[in-house]
Amino acid sequence: MENSKTKLPIGVFDSGIGGISVLAEIIKMLPSERFVYFADTIHSPYGTKSEDVVRTLSIKVAEFLALMGIKSLVIACNTATSAAIHEIRKICPFPVVGMEPALKPAVELGLNGKILVMATPLTLKSKKFNDLVLHYKHRAEIVPIPCVGLVEIIERDHSCRREIEEYLSHLFSSIHKGDISVIVLGCTHYVLIKREILHAAGGNIAIIDGNCGTARHLQAMLQNACLLNTDVAERSHIPIKSQITFYISGVEKEKRITQCRQLLQKEGIVCE
Repeated sequence: MENSKTKLPIGVFDSGIGGISVLAEIIKMLPSERFVYFADTIHSPYGTKSEDVVRTLSIKVAEFLALMGIKSLVIACNTATSAAIHEIRKICPFPVVGMEPALKPAVELGLNGKILVMATPLTLKSKKFNDLVLHYKHRAEIVPIPCVGLVEIIERDHSCRREIEEYLSHLFSSIHKGDISVIVLGCTHYVLIKREILHAAGGNIAIIDGNCGTARHLQAMLQNACLLNTDVAERSHIPIKSQITFYISGVEKEKRITQCRQLLQKEGIVCE
């Protein structure tokens, strides 16, 4: 007998548009699913706030999405995950998946050179991140790079290349590029400007993010809980058509939704 909850949507949230990069990976892996995406833009960015504030905001979003009737929740934000995932799991009766900087796959590449972790200040201060650094410090030199203000630039207009390029040029100006082997993108917003980061860092460098791993983890959790939608979608069909409901907490809601749709369209996904 089919679980009656399989047709319910999957909730995904971030402080803004960064989580769209995660949502795109999930849709590619689970094209039969429906989604609810919440962008908490009125409180963006999360990364410069205190952990207590981010925890409170994240719990409120999780409670809102739970009321919408979802079967699982993806916290598509490294900062919100580190601050609130334990509390959110306590209050949610369904699988909850979070994000963390992809240090493990970066270390396992076994490349010579420093591993740079670009993230928000709060993510880099978190116990979860620092525990990861301690775990892998004997295998690689890990260098945290706090990117104060970068999320705000991307949120204003991720296509504003000049401002982004100037920011990244300044960020990497004090780093010897020849020493870098891998860059870990510890914020989902940064995935949207991966090309610009690669250019600023010198080109011949591996860049890793946690989006695909998060999508795989979600798939496994849904399968174990017998919550996967059994309807079959054509994975090979491009563009992928996906049913997504958007919620925006800030102003200019229609503009933000259009922005989200455009970002998904670049990934070959059309919102129905």
